[in-house]
Amino acid sequence: MPLNVVLVEPEIPQNTGNIARTCAATGSSLHLVKPLGFSIDDKHVKRAGLDYWNLLDLHVYESLDEFFQKNDSNELYFATTKGYQSYTEFNFQEGAYLLFGKETAGLPKNILSKYPERTMRIPMVEDERARSLNLSNSVAIIVYEALRQLKFPKLI
Repeated sequence: MPLNVVLVEPEIPQNTGNIARTCAATGSSLHLVKPLGFSIDDKHVKRAGLDYWNLLDLHVYESLDEFFQKNDSNELYFATTKGYQSYTEFNFQEGAYLLFGKETAGLPKNILSKYPERTMRIPMVEDERARSLNLSNSVAIIVYEALRQLKFPKLI
């Protein structure tokens, strides 16, 4: 898989559904870190009409610690409104892990402080009322920038 999208404790099923569609369409792996704010069992997925769910390379973890234990990578990137650099300033490599936090709180502060040079932001206006973009939009923006840098591997 060219990229790995990691959602840490996602809360809104529609966002995760949109992100899953982006992953299915781009050949990216989707990693979900529990707790989830919804169910992903077959009954709920079918009821939501996610007919592309079977196209996903899906990985589910009980915790962020389990994710880090199973995915030892130097290619970790953390999306946050508090990021030090714009996402366009990074040189993404194939197999990169793009981590996104839950809708209401973002990524844990202890993780962001551990990897400050790997935190990225999407530029926005400087107005506290415009706190952040929708999670699924943020994922799509960064995934397509990373894929553009990789020359859209295996995409037509």
